[in-house]
Amino acid sequence: MAFPNVTDIVATTIEARSKKLADNVTKNNALLARLNERGNVRTVSGGSVIFEELSFAENANVGWYSGYDLLPVAAQDVISSAQYDFKQAACAVTISGLDQLRNAGQQQMIDLLEGRIKVAESSMMNLLAAGVYSDGTAAGGKQVVGLNAAVPVNPLVGVYGGIDRATWVFWRSKTTTAGAALDKATIQDAFNAMWASLVRGMDRPDLIVVDNFMWGVYLASLQAQQRFTGTETGKLGFPTIKYMDADVVLDGGIGGFAVAKTAYFLNTKYLFWRPHSDRNMVPLSPNKRYAINQDAEVQLIGWAGNLTASGSQFQGRLISP
Repeated sequence: MAFPNVTDIVATTIEARSKKLADNVTKNNALLARLNERGNVRTVSGGSVIFEELSFAENANVGWYSGYDLLPVAAQDVISSAQYDFKQAACAVTISGLDQLRNAGQQQMIDLLEGRIKVAESSMMNLLAAGVYSDGTAAGGKQVVGLNAAVPVNPLVGVYGGIDRATWVFWRSKTTTAGAALDKATIQDAFNAMWASLVRGMDRPDLIVVDNFMWGVYLASLQAQQRFTGTETGKLGFPTIKYMDADVVLDGGIGGFAVAKTAYFLNTKYLFWRPHSDRNMVPLSPNKRYAINQDAEVQLIGWAGNLTASGSQFQGRLISP
């Protein structure tokens, strides 16, 4: 006879793999891997939006004094929050009544479901990895708000995290488009200028994410210097070379999602991956879900959260025509 609790098996299998699956999502993308490495994957327990606290101005009370000079003590409003909506994603694992009959033995059923769950997991990982580079407008605005919104082509306009860039200068990232296509003779100067524009004291880019074109041009500019892959990021599976003390990471390749002819100069101290603690690659329901008009059972892998930033001015984008 057919195994009676198919969806129960799916739900419990997904539940058992949830932590591993969530980890694999971060490892599937260079930026998420770095955020996970520095502890910037922080779950959210609830609320209508995701808040990211930030400092937008200095305390005007600071200053020199002598002897009995009066010291300014006026209240200072220097802390605010960027706000990000929850985005949701899901992937269904479905099995028909006919498949149940054909795979009646328990072990056969588990083998069949294992393959389908693996496909669903990889599909979810790719969906979220693509979302990391998005502007959040796909699927009717339901997509993760990614780097194309955090570090846009035009950083002087638009609302990001609930803050209007046209009004608030501190919330503007840096974007530079080279005057001509970058090559091995010009890319070093372009990198130098972008990196310098993002340095503030100890703050500086620590991750430079590039596509195939930028990777090839930058690598060609280093050939004579015999630079080698950095071991730490290399262990996560991403080819890496160094610029200053930042990792230059290829996040292109076959089926990659990196934006063409673009290098993102990222200070990951100010970037965060914020999944909901109760919706981080888990089954949406432990109960059976039956199709109303089909002989089939369904279970959904679900995720909710967003990519957030607390310091847009520390992020840069270099574009080659």
